[in-house]
Amino acid sequence: MFKKIGITSLVTLGLLTSTSFAESYKDIAPEILPKVSNHKEVLVDNTHGQTAGAADWVIDGGFSDFAQGMANQGYTVKELRKNTAITYEDIKDYEIFVIPEANIPFKASEQAAILKYVQKGGSVFFIADHYNADRNLNRFDSSEVFNGYRRGAFLDPTKDMSAEEKASEKMQGVTSSDWLSAHFGVRFRYNALGDLTANNIVKGKDGLGITEGVNSVAMHAGSTIAITKPNIAKGLVYLPDGLSEQNKWKPAVDQGVYFGGGKKEGAYVAVSKVGLGKAAFIGDSSLVEDSTPKYLREDSGKPKKTYDGYKEQDDKKLLENLVDWLGTKEGYKSFKGKVTLDEKSPLLPFEKPEVSTEPQKEPWATPSPSYKWYDTSTFKPGSYGYEGKVIITPTNDQYDFEVGDIQNGTPFKTTLKIKGLQPNATLSGFKVGIYQAGGNQIGSFLINGTWNPVGYSSEFDIKTDDEGNAVVEIESKTTADITGEAFIRLKQGTKTLYTESISIK
Repeated sequence: MFKKIGITSLVTLGLLTSTSFAESYKDIAPEILPKVSNHKEVLVDNTHGQTAGAADWVIDGGFSDFAQGMANQGYTVKELRKNTAITYEDIKDYEIFVIPEANIPFKASEQAAILKYVQKGGSVFFIADHYNADRNLNRFDSSEVFNGYRRGAFLDPTKDMSAEEKASEKMQGVTSSDWLSAHFGVRFRYNALGDLTANNIVKGKDGLGITEGVNSVAMHAGSTIAITKPNIAKGLVYLPDGLSEQNKWKPAVDQGVYFGGGKKEGAYVAVSKVGLGKAAFIGDSSLVEDSTPKYLREDSGKPKKTYDGYKEQDDKKLLENLVDWLGTKEGYKSFKGKVTLDEKSPLLPFEKPEVSTEPQKEPWATPSPSYKWYDTSTFKPGSYGYEGKVIITPTNDQYDFEVGDIQNGTPFKTTLKIKGLQPNATLSGFKVGIYQAGGNQIGSFLINGTWNPVGYSSEFDIKTDDEGNAVVEIESKTTADITGEAFIRLKQGTKTLYTESISIK
């Protein structure tokens, strides 16, 4: 019998409720491999507070439908997981770099690395949200992080921060600039619009193929994007005309709607062409998220609730088209002569970075005294980034692996026992892996008569009885000449269900 180890969060799957491990930058990053590869790779950032507060924008959590969708298109999808600044070396070998809702500001060195990456032919995908969506209560939300400056704090990005916050590693090298507008020709607005359907879609040649099959896109509290350099930036999806104060997000801290909707309000979805590379921009994470958060809240340890925006309207189709456009290299360096150029978006006086205003004192809520956004040692068990040792015994013993003695390099039987699933069902997408601390895979498995290469097994089905129980016999072996402690893990798709420790002789 294997020893059970720390289970620190709950994940709700489509057919069952299961367990998953909280992780930190020290753990191996998840990766999703396509069944049929197009030989292109996508890297998704998880170094800038993407799991702060209610957010769970990771490829095996609240962005898992989006990530699996990219894998279905042929892309290999991997999470960027580290605790140091992004460098050009981190991202240079990937076709697309996705940055979901960054809540920790970029250092100037990171901005330079991202710009170099795009100029040399890479593509970056910025996914923002409405103004004041400050997930970790550090006074920065994603629109401010992407733009390059904090609203009302252009001259001092550390305005109103404590001495400890200012001195934290997260704030070192952070400077103010109009970075996104200067280099990508767009600026995320600080508006905040409520539940809307964006059905003003640019079609034909001017849609660059991105809007083909897209007729409406959902927004659930989001922002729009001002076009500041039409030669290199193009709006593709817009909100309806005739919006009023009734259409703003209810907690908006200013007028919420700036120009009554339509093109003057700014694009909901936009793209730009920078050097040899490309960029895409969306003003709301709602259209990308799904309802399967992985982690608990870092500030309170409470469960998160996310929603199935990816499945609404034509959201999925839009994202697929955007990813394929981003993943296609093209030599032109501006939109001039390529499409009908946009007009510059009108701007309100306070939208000029240097004179921008702060409508209310930040942060919008008082953080718990025990929580510091810049110090992972204060994060709660079950959250991403928590590094403490937690051992919790499952309350229902839903999963269990049983084996005898394991001799390295010699086949052995593994019996997987599961209970509490959907009765009389065939469930798919399961796989097992054996690995050492640090993530080095050392297991092979005989599935459907074939030994897979070292790594996770090929996927297999589980058939349940009339009580929802199942027993699966798996023939396994570990790499020769490797002994000592290791772990065996059960997954369904990208979701970790259960992990136990083993000893190899």
